Formats: sequence, structure tokens, C-alpha cells
Amino acid sequence: MIDIYLCDDDEQICRRVREALEKKILMEEYDMRTECSAGSAEELLGSLKEKRPNIYFLDVELGEGHWDGFRLGREIRRRDPGGILVYLTGYKDLAFRTFEYHLEAFDYIVKRPERLESDISRVLEAIQERLIRQRHSPDQVYTLRVGNTLRHIPVEEILFFETASRPHHVLLHTRTGRIDFAGNLGEIERELGERFFRTHRAYLVALDRIEESDLGRGRLRVGGQECPVARSARGRLARTLRAQGRSTGRDCPA
Repeated sequence: MIDIYLCDDDEQICRRVREALEKKILMEEYDMRTECSAGSAEELLGSLKEKRPNIYFLDVELGEGHWDGFRLGREIRRRDPGGILVYLTGYKDLAFRTFEYHLEAFDYIVKRPERLESDISRVLEAIQERLIRQRHSPDQVYTLRVGNTLRHIPVEEILFFETASRPHHVLLHTRTGRIDFAGNLGEIERELGERFFRTHRAYLVALDRIEESDLGRGRLRVGGQECPVARSARGRLARTLRAQGRSTGRDCPA
């Protein structure tokens, strides 16, 4: 689930933007939610959670003295480098200001009442397309389908994948729960690359989430859960962990 944060000091515009966002998300079944609609930069920053990256719709002309949308964007970039910034403005020619603040804005929406909903719909569609493309950039998110809904899971939150009891299904384990979806462990392994290791025919583990290893006994602890290591995989995994300067437990094969 990707969170959307909205900041506009015009209460009416803020409400209309939120309504348009939620309508589009509901209609298209995007894996997104409007987490916060704030009237000030301080309110938005105070509501930011650890979960990232997020999507931000920011008013350029915040009437707050020190804060405007670009300064707020710069602070957001510091906290959430991968966040997607979309600016709301009453003026068309403000893109050059992003260079002044070293910001990469995804898009600008001019506050035209008759087009506000359609412009927000267009931008959300474009963001959704980017998220789908990022499926091939495993440093960022892993995208999967549950029913009719696409889910975008930050790779840093993934602990391991496990073959499910249902045929042609996989269980994705994260720090907060698990997701059952139609998939193939071999295809996932090829897609995610070297950050993950096939420890067993039924397990694909995030290497940087391994907490303890006892390869002599064929066991790993990942996110507080135990994962098996097949005998045929122990030597390769031992060499991989040693190359990372990590312990492999006792009686580990060479």
C-alpha cells in the first residue's frame, strides 16, 4: 500500500483534491490510500510515517511565511528520497523553480476548477504506470496482483517468499504480515536478482534480512521466522554470506 500526502492551505481545494484522489483510487482499485490531507507544511511533516516511498501532492503557494511548496518538497526529499512529488499551482510557468531547489517533480497540476478532477486522474494513471515499470527495478518495489488489485511492496520490507499450499500460489512474508498471490518462485527469483537467494525449492530469502544462520543444520532465521536451507544450497549460501562478511554458523560446508 502506497500512502498519499496532500498539502494545500485552501480548504476547499484540499477537499476537492482529496475527493478526486479517492474516487480514482476506488474506481481503478489502485493499491494506494490518502493518508493525510494537511493545511500546512508542519501538519504534513508531523504526520509522516516511517513507511516510504510515498506520493505527495503539494500546493506551491503555501501562505506560511518560511514555507512554500518547494521548501516543503526539499524537506520531503531529505526524509523520503524516493517519494513522488506532484505540485498544485495557480500558475503555469513554475517548473524552473524545481531546479533552484534541486527537486525532481513528477508533474504540475494547474488549479483550474473545471479540469481539476481529470488532471488528478491523469497524473494518478501516470504514477501507476511508473510503479508498474518499477517492477523491473527491484531496488525499489515489487509489484504483484491480488485479485483485481495491484500491490506495490517496497523490496526493503520483504523477508522471504514461500511456495503456498495452493497450486501455483506463493506466500510473500513482510515485516508486517503475509500476502497470498498467484505466482512462480522461479520467475520471482529471476526478477529480483542477487539480493535474494533460493535456499530451498520452496523458499526465496532476502539476503539482507537474514538474522541468524546455522547452515550445518540447514536453518536460517529471517524476520523472527525459521527458513530451511537445502543441503544442495548450503555451500553456495555459505560462500555468499562469507563474501558479505557475515557468519554462517557452525559446521558450515565450504
